[in-house]
Amino acid sequence: MPVTAYRWPAVREFRDRRVELDQLERWWASTAREPLSLYGRRRVGKSWLFRRFAHGKPAVILVADRVAAGQQLTHLAAELEPVLGLRPHLADVADLFRLLYQLGARRKVLVVVDEFPYLLGTTSAEQQGNLTAIQAVMEQHRDSSKLKLVLTGSAVAMMEALGAERSPMHGRLVPLTLWPMPFGDATLLMDVDDPLEQLTRYSIAGGMPRYLDALRGPDLTATLATSVVSRYGQLFNEPRTLLQTELREPAVYFSVLSELAGNPQDVAAIAAALRMEANQLGPYLAGLEALRLVARRRPAGADAHSRGSQWRCTDHFVRFWFRFVAPYQSELEAGADPVEHVERNVLPALNEHTAPAFEDALTSWMRTAYPGATSVGVWWGRSLHRLRAAKERFTEEVDAVALHGKTVTAVAEAKWTNKPLDAAVLRDLLDVKLPALAQDGFSTTGAQIVLASRSGFTDGARTLATDTPGVRLLDASVLLSDLRSGTVTPG
Repeated sequence: MPVTAYRWPAVREFRDRRVELDQLERWWASTAREPLSLYGRRRVGKSWLFRRFAHGKPAVILVADRVAAGQQLTHLAAELEPVLGLRPHLADVADLFRLLYQLGARRKVLVVVDEFPYLLGTTSAEQQGNLTAIQAVMEQHRDSSKLKLVLTGSAVAMMEALGAERSPMHGRLVPLTLWPMPFGDATLLMDVDDPLEQLTRYSIAGGMPRYLDALRGPDLTATLATSVVSRYGQLFNEPRTLLQTELREPAVYFSVLSELAGNPQDVAAIAAALRMEANQLGPYLAGLEALRLVARRRPAGADAHSRGSQWRCTDHFVRFWFRFVAPYQSELEAGADPVEHVERNVLPALNEHTAPAFEDALTSWMRTAYPGATSVGVWWGRSLHRLRAAKERFTEEVDAVALHGKTVTAVAEAKWTNKPLDAAVLRDLLDVKLPALAQDGFSTTGAQIVLASRSGFTDGARTLATDTPGVRLLDASVLLSDLRSGTVTPG
């Protein structure tokens, strides 16, 4: 019985993921026989992506689950019965994959095995044994079959391990990682049009499609109360569930995240807060980094081996949850009113929470505005020697610096407040921060200055900007609209 074209009822609701879809289509059109490994953490949109890809193609989608091996095979046999016209007997995982390759004996067929790691067992011995058996089936049938096989999984570390040298699958998979959406793409999933409101919501949900969907609705207060703050909300325990699902020793990972959710920190500061040795933190930071929850950053222009690095939480929802939900969970579980909690504890501090997302947006804008830059990022370093000696200032930080080698092309500051940006911000750049960059070995001659503000600019800031060559005042709405369109509005 030939495999019929798969029809996905929600195909018209799908938005974006153009890059990933293009890559999938190229793989489908190619003569490559290697299976494709599609992975990313839960809620990132894998299921919607592979269903959109499968739509209209002769395809079978199988979904594995966390059940005993025998029950798993019985369930998958039942899923295959409508395709085959009879229920197959699957003695083991190798039998399943033999059958899948037979589906492509005469024509090209797409098969997606969702949550593939659930098929492999729970012990290392079971996993290695099943992978070896699957690899043997692939070697035997791959060249005589037109099967295009996609293996997906939410267990990022386990999916990445499939390609490791010690894995039987090493060199036999085409990897495709699905990451959270950048701001410009994420706006396609929102039901509000104002760019400032869009960034506020992005600073809460990040680029996770499921989180963005949970925040749909005209009243943000009501949406937050229902979906995130309420003990019955779908995202009330999301970070805990994520860590418990993805990682061993979730308590330690949880503690590391709780420290980084507030502000970037170096390893020594994290270790001191957790009362651990700094050299013990490596595996935990690496695990969180693999999930794209944290990232290591260095000052713009610093050497890759520079010791002056920090770790920061890069997931906006995790930042939001640790600040506005986790400290109050006991009260909320005991019946505290979610709407009142949002109004009292969330809304007054929401601009402050959104500010790092605006700084990230500014950095993205700078990459487009200055395409010749070899690097763009935040810079921090020592203040001017005279100020340090006088104990007036000790360190400086610039939100975004565009560099071409050791030459500063442009510097930028972002302000996400209810007050207009004041001339003091520009004076600080001119009198202190640019000289500190020069002191650090960078050439700042001719560097342009960009000031980005949510609430406009004071008359003093506008006057000083007019009198200072190379200064651009940029409204947040313009910057964010540029990111949505992928182009930069001329200054």
